[in-house]
Amino acid sequence: MPDIDIDFCFERRQEVIDYVVQKYGKDRVAQIITFGTMAARAAIRDVGRALDIPYGDVDVIAKMIPFQIGMNIEKAMELNPELRQRYNEDERVRELIDTAKLLEGMPRHASTHAAGVVISKEPLTEYVPLQKSEDSITTQFTMGLLEELGLLKMDFLGLRTLTVIRDAVALINKNHNKDISINELKMDDPNVFKLIGEGRTAGVFQLESAGMTQFMKELQPASLEDIIAGISLYRPGPMDQIPRYIKNKNNPGLVKYDHPLLENILNVTYGCMVYQEQVMQIVRDLAGYSMGRSDLVRRAMAKKKVSVMEQERKNFIYGIDDDNGNIIVKGAIRNGVDEVTANKIFDEMMDFASYAFNKSHAAAYAVIAYQTAWLKCYYPVEFIAALLNSFMGSSDKISQYVHECRKLDIEVLPPDINESDVRFTVVNGKIRFGLAAVKNVGENAVRTIIDERNGNGNFKSFRDFLERVDGKDVNKRCIESLIKSGAFDSLGVYRSKLMAVYEKMMEGIANLRKKSMEGQLSIFDMASNDNDAKTGEKRPIYPEDEDIYPDMDEYSAKILLSMEKEMLGLYISGHPLSEFEQEIGEIVTLYSKDMMSHSEETNEAITVDGAKDLKDGMFVTVGGIITAKKTKSTKNNNLMAFLTLEDLYGTMEIIVFPAVLERFSKLIEVENIVLIRGSISIKEEEQPKIICEEVRPLRKGDNSSPAKKRLEKLYLRVEENMDNELMESILCMLKFFGGNTPVCLYNENQKKLRVLERDCWVSLNDTVINELKLLIGEENVKVS
Repeated sequence: MPDIDIDFCFERRQEVIDYVVQKYGKDRVAQIITFGTMAARAAIRDVGRALDIPYGDVDVIAKMIPFQIGMNIEKAMELNPELRQRYNEDERVRELIDTAKLLEGMPRHASTHAAGVVISKEPLTEYVPLQKSEDSITTQFTMGLLEELGLLKMDFLGLRTLTVIRDAVALINKNHNKDISINELKMDDPNVFKLIGEGRTAGVFQLESAGMTQFMKELQPASLEDIIAGISLYRPGPMDQIPRYIKNKNNPGLVKYDHPLLENILNVTYGCMVYQEQVMQIVRDLAGYSMGRSDLVRRAMAKKKVSVMEQERKNFIYGIDDDNGNIIVKGAIRNGVDEVTANKIFDEMMDFASYAFNKSHAAAYAVIAYQTAWLKCYYPVEFIAALLNSFMGSSDKISQYVHECRKLDIEVLPPDINESDVRFTVVNGKIRFGLAAVKNVGENAVRTIIDERNGNGNFKSFRDFLERVDGKDVNKRCIESLIKSGAFDSLGVYRSKLMAVYEKMMEGIANLRKKSMEGQLSIFDMASNDNDAKTGEKRPIYPEDEDIYPDMDEYSAKILLSMEKEMLGLYISGHPLSEFEQEIGEIVTLYSKDMMSHSEETNEAITVDGAKDLKDGMFVTVGGIITAKKTKSTKNNNLMAFLTLEDLYGTMEIIVFPAVLERFSKLIEVENIVLIRGSISIKEEEQPKIICEEVRPLRKGDNSSPAKKRLEKLYLRVEENMDNELMESILCMLKFFGGNTPVCLYNENQKKLRVLERDCWVSLNDTVINELKLLIGEENVKVS
């Protein structure tokens, strides 16, 4: 049976499953079980626990396994001489690894397949065992077994981007009075390809990761075919083909074909094998395979069935005749391809077919990539508003796209009690935060506020708001959160004043309501001569009238930003790091967005992780503001710390061990803006973390152009009897700001100049220059 994959709007996937159940019958439709298996590192860690080997020792061995897709213990032993040596010399390590090998790949836990649904003509119990899994029925057979049984398996995947496109188009049609049909776009718009080629791909489906963005800048796509190929190539395995693909695209004269028959098949990919369909077409055109037989070859190659492929090699080269001499498969030789060339072509197919990608799948995703790029190109405000709505629960992603708004000069407005809807909206070319994005403001409270506003007009004052909304859903905690978020700023009263009186005002209104309900007084017994602007009726005078606000200044900008961060998960009216953007850009080698996984958008088969090419133990420099700090005692009663560091794109976790914490304790405090150099720690099923080794304050440099662009060498004047500790501090600082600018030491006493070793060269910028001037004196630091 065919394997059919269909992607749906993220919010409507369940509707599709419900439809299938209704159409074919509840007893004929079920979701599919899947088993999480023990990967190499996990197997070693689990066995280490069972054998009671100290965690530290097990962790060292586990980290010797390269963190790559498809890696196993056997392969790691071949690649890592140190692991092999430990295995040969340490009996305990040998037992650990041998036992882990037995468990590697074994099922560890069962779960429901993210997208798979099986559909049967008869009740499923006739064919497969079923089980109840939480709130759904699943098969006890996995996907592969169901395929072998001949049952129809369909993948119904909820794709967030389809929801984003739907919402963006709705906003565009509403705000611009247009009727755009996203499926009728011209697919050759040069402005769209320019946007992609310039790397302006934040939010663009499949193309926004750091590696893919760089690839697109090098590729300079000019057609949808280029995007299809890019999506297919940017995965483990075919990535090795990327340089050749780009070189051939930019230099068509370099494209060579082993045989003229290959030109019509490979010309669209500049002579490179990229797709499974190309492999199938090669065996059909060169050797006379049928459509069905070519698909069997593709499957055998993909699954690396050696015995089958050796037989297929003979079939491909020499063909197949039946007992009566009738030609079943013509073969390459009888088709005019010599034996040597046929073998070479088959070898290339063998090398590539194991990771060749299905073009139809890549094409479908390329179309979505193009559509999102088109939306960003022509309607960036509506597109990013839709993106923000799709990530309402993820402060890191919201922060990332709010930063993108700043880069595009799109103003993001804080929530407003009179303008905000439930979600993000577009108001006069700006994006307005939704009330549901405010912490502690529940959906019922938002609905109450919006229903009252829609029914009886905007709120004219803070008092007017408290009078009109139901205190049951809109409670004190909710009101406080709205104040802190800036939702009442447009009413003209400082947040500091509202925070000082809101509880007293709420209590006053509640007491009067209570007395009125008990019949002790009429609410209009307290009326003034003022009439309500909306109804014309007498307005009640509560003890919270304008003169109750204390005479006080507004909170400082720092406190206001802190409140926004607390209530919205990010900074809106500004950012503590904004003034350091130039310095951060010159020094930092890794951002939080480079560590984010994009796996919620795609399945593992079509994409590499969205992060940069991160490796366990890789040294990086990050910069940002420390927003949280937790300390913990080690077994030796020493303190270590876990930090949350926020940059302009999101947050990352920093681990600080005792020795480093003691050395940099004054800098490692919440709200400090710092640079941190350390190594990446990668573990299964966890976001990467950074092990801190050094911390430096991030200081604002001068306003001139970046030092590293105008200076070639850094000269430091030192004395012969310089204190060893001071010299060590200089060297540590140089290594911390490691880069490509040579550093020269001038010995004042000996009148000698010495160029330091390569690992002491720096990434020259105002921060490192100012740090060195503070350390050894301004007169002893020179650049030229």
